[in-house]
This record gives sequence, structure tokens and C-alpha cells, in this order.
Amino acid sequence: MGRSVYIYTYGCQMNVHDSEKMRGLLVRDGFAVARRPEEADLIIFNTCAIREKAEQKFYSQLGRTKLIKKKRSSVRIAVSGCVAQECGEGIFKRAPFVDFVLGPQNIRHIPRMLAGGPRGVCVDDNHEIAAEELPPDRDSSIKAWVSIMYGCNNFCSYCIVPYTRGREVSRPSGSIVSEISALRDRGYREVTLLGQNVNSYRGDTDFPGLLRRIDATGIPRIRFMTSHPRDLSDDLMAVLADLPHVCEHLHLPLQSGADRILGLMNRGYTYDDYAGKAKQLRNMMPGIALTTDIIVGFPGETDEEYQSTVRALREIEFDGMFAFKYSPRKGTKAFTMRGQVSEGEKSERLSSLLLIQEEITRARNRTLEGTIQEVLVEGTAESDPGMMTGRTRSNKIVNFESSMDTVGSFIDVKIDRAMTHSLWGSRTDSH
Repeated sequence: MGRSVYIYTYGCQMNVHDSEKMRGLLVRDGFAVARRPEEADLIIFNTCAIREKAEQKFYSQLGRTKLIKKKRSSVRIAVSGCVAQECGEGIFKRAPFVDFVLGPQNIRHIPRMLAGGPRGVCVDDNHEIAAEELPPDRDSSIKAWVSIMYGCNNFCSYCIVPYTRGREVSRPSGSIVSEISALRDRGYREVTLLGQNVNSYRGDTDFPGLLRRIDATGIPRIRFMTSHPRDLSDDLMAVLADLPHVCEHLHLPLQSGADRILGLMNRGYTYDDYAGKAKQLRNMMPGIALTTDIIVGFPGETDEEYQSTVRALREIEFDGMFAFKYSPRKGTKAFTMRGQVSEGEKSERLSSLLLIQEEITRARNRTLEGTIQEVLVEGTAESDPGMMTGRTRSNKIVNFESSMDTVGSFIDVKIDRAMTHSLWGSRTDSH
């Protein structure tokens, strides 16, 4: 068995954290982390199935990996994540050079599978996942992902996740709080709580109660994702406004501004429901940044219904948006719906929506010019290696002049110039 691993990670933050956990398990077993797949003895593809494009990207890269195995037959290849759960043994038919297939509920089995036979599949339901304590090899020494629950019970008609990640199950609150306390003691400055719908967390307390317990640990910054609008309660909004360590940013997927489409999506709220909660949040927290997800071209979406989404963007004025073309996923209810929108129409609607949101984002960012923002320094700026970069409490990227010795620190930055995707400023004082 080889002793180095390379992991390709596709998709959501849950997958990023799952890759950290698999890497942690393997490092504990003596594996090194390879810099390139060509140098690895084990190559893992941690896959995403939520959109066809992500799945195609994985299969394309997997095909290229076949050449590595041709040169070194001892290389082992594993496929994990949602595509693995969705396809199971079917992966072997499409890519017979793959050795192992394991779903997202079974990543703990990767060391055992390596020690077993030449080929294995593990996509069973894992009812014990919430009690598992897996040792992540974290990507950052400043910010950490922390899983608080697994699976999803919502069954939105376009989404494959409930079928690939299983039903909702919540981690015990004590386990979560202990993990975050340990991270605080190791110098971590920020945690992001992860779940398909964190608002429906049900351990020995509810989600607002969990946030209160985590806030009491003293970890400087707390973020979470993703929230479902239907479950955004008055109590949760009060907690967001009151707890000092919970950041002023909420990612709240709208998906569509048309009530009929929201109904077909099985989202469980109307546009007015959503807009009312957005208004209430901004009244309670004037500085909060709201970001969202939008799907264009859902089956049956008319041009008038698309325009309802455009109006929603202009009315709510989100700070940022992730927008996607509807992607048919076999096994979901929407897959068989009538009125599938053409790819050309979906592309046109998406392009138009992105331009509108860029205009809104730029305008909202400009309201921060001249203000002083607390920034957690993360490292050098991607766009200019001579500058440092970090994020505000409202999750906006800020670039500024400083030095590497400030990484991991909170500093005050005056915002001098606002762009669409980032802010530029000058350091004024240290915390």
C-alpha cells in the first residue's frame, strides 16, 4: 500500500470538510499529502452531483487519471462524495480502473477499505454518523469548518442531496461545543457551522440554543451555512442580533421570486414570506449582509416569472448572489416535469441576472467607503501578492497593505475604494 494521498474536491463546503476528515484519517495512518496527483499512491475524488456540470468535470478529470495508473499500476483510485453514493458500483462500469467507491456517510471506512481487498464499495446508510469523531487535517490554522448535522429532509424538487446524503441527523451539542472550544484553545479565530439546513438542527437544543452555547466559548467569530428561509424563526433572528460573536452575514437561498415556481420547487414559503424576513433582519441588524442562491430556467418558468426574480433582486438588494441554470438531476421530482426551458434561454436569463446583481453588489459595497471595518487577516491577496487580504464580519473581502506577521489577527481597515467583488482599504489600527 502506498503512503501518499492526493484529494480532488468538488462542490460544497460539506465536501471540503469531508476531504479534511479523510485526509486526517489517512495522515493518522501514516500517509503524507502529495503535492500533485502524479506523485500520489492514493488519489481520491470527492465528488458533487448537485449539477450536471460538476459531475462532468469529475468524470473528465477521472479519465485523465487513468494515464497515471497506466504508468504506475500500484496507484489506487477512490471515488467518494455524492456521485459515489448516486452511482455505487456503476462507477466501475464507467471507469473500471477505479478501486474504491464510498458515499459521504462512509468516509470513515477509507483506511479499512485500503487494508482490504483490491476493490470495494461502501454506500450504506450510516445511522451513527452524528456520533463519529473524525480527526480533520484542516486547510487553515485560522478558520475552521465544523459539521453540526448531516443529511436533509427538505426534498426540494430539483435537489439530489436528500438521496445522496440521507436524512437529517444532528450531532450532540456537547460534542460540537467541545470541538469549538478546542479550536479556540489552538488559536483559531473563526468557525463556520455546516449543515444542509442548519436552522433545523435538533440535538438536545435547537439551533438558536446551540448558537448561544457556542457564543459562550469565546471563539471570536461564528458563521453558519446554509439556512432555509422557512425555518428562519424570530428566535434565531434575535440571536443573530444579540450574540456578539455571531457575524453579521446570512446566506439565505431564495431560488426564485415567483410563488408558483417556489411551489413547484417545494420550498415551503412565498416571496412575501421571504421578503418580510429579509426586512425584519435588516431592521434588527442594519449592517447585516444578505446573500442568496437563485436558480433560473426551472421547468415551466415563464419570462414573467423570471422577471419576478429580477424584481426580487432589485427590491431586496442582496449583497451577493450565487446563480445557476437549472440542472436536471435524475431521481428528483423536477426531472420529469413538463416545460423544460431550453439551454439558450437559461443561459440568457443567467447572464442578465448576473449583470443586475453585479450592479447591486457594487452599489451596496460603495456604502462602506469611508467606514472602518474589522478585518480578520488571512494571507496575501490573490489579485496582488504585495497586498494582504481578509474578510469583514459581514464576509466581504478586503485588500490592504500590511505584513505577513498580521495573519490571524484582527485589524481595523478604512475602506477607501469599493469594487464589485472586493474592497480596498488602508490599515488604521490593530485590535
